[in-house]
Amino acid sequence: METTTTAPMSGRKAQAARNDQVILEAARAVFVADPGAPISAVAERAGVGISALYRRYASKEDLLRKLCSDGLKIYIAEAEAALADEGDPWSAFTGFMRRIVDADTHSLTLNLAGTFTPDEGLHRDAVYAGELSTQIFRRAEEAGALRPGLEVADMTMVFEQLAAIQLGDETRTSQMRHRYLALMLDAMHLASASPLPGPPPGVEEVNRRWTVH
Repeated sequence: METTTTAPMSGRKAQAARNDQVILEAARAVFVADPGAPISAVAERAGVGISALYRRYASKEDLLRKLCSDGLKIYIAEAEAALADEGDPWSAFTGFMRRIVDADTHSLTLNLAGTFTPDEGLHRDAVYAGELSTQIFRRAEEAGALRPGLEVADMTMVFEQLAAIQLGDETRTSQMRHRYLALMLDAMHLASASPLPGPPPGVEEVNRRWTVH
C-alpha cells in the first residue's frame, strides 16, 4: 500500500506558523479577559511587533473572526466524534459535553458575541454546528436519556454558564466546571422530574447576541 508523506515546512514557514499560533493564543487570552482591548495588547502579549501582527490580520475584527472560527471548528470536530460513537447515546452525549467544557469554546461566545460582524464562513459553520448539536441531542432524547422539557438550545446555555466560572487558576477552574457539569448532567438525566419553568431559549434569542451593538 502506498503511503504519502507531507514535506516538512521550511524554516521560515515553520517559524511563521509558530508565530501565528503564539498570536492566536495571545489574542484569546487578551480578548476573553477584555473584549475591548486594543490589538496592540495582543502584539505585546505575543512578543511580536505590531507590523508582524498586521501582516497576518488586517484588523481586530479579522483576528476575532479567526478566534471564533477556530473555536467552531473544534466544536464541530467534537460533535462529529460524538455522532460517530455508536455506543450508548447517553455516554456519547455526556462525553461530548465534557470535551466541550475542556475545550472551553464557549468562553469565546460568552465574551466575544456582539463585538464583531461574523462573515459567511462563520455563519455556515455555526449552522452546521447547530445541526450536529441537534443530532446529538435527539439521539439521547430518543433513547429516553433526557428529562422532559429540555431542548437543544439548553445545551448552549449550560456551556455558557460553565464557561463563566473563572477562578484565576486553570486547574481549579477546570475542577469547578466539571463539578457543576456533573450536577447539571444529573439534572438533565432525570427520567421523572417536575416541569421546567419557562420555555427553552429560542433560536432568535441565541443568535441575537451575535448582532453588533
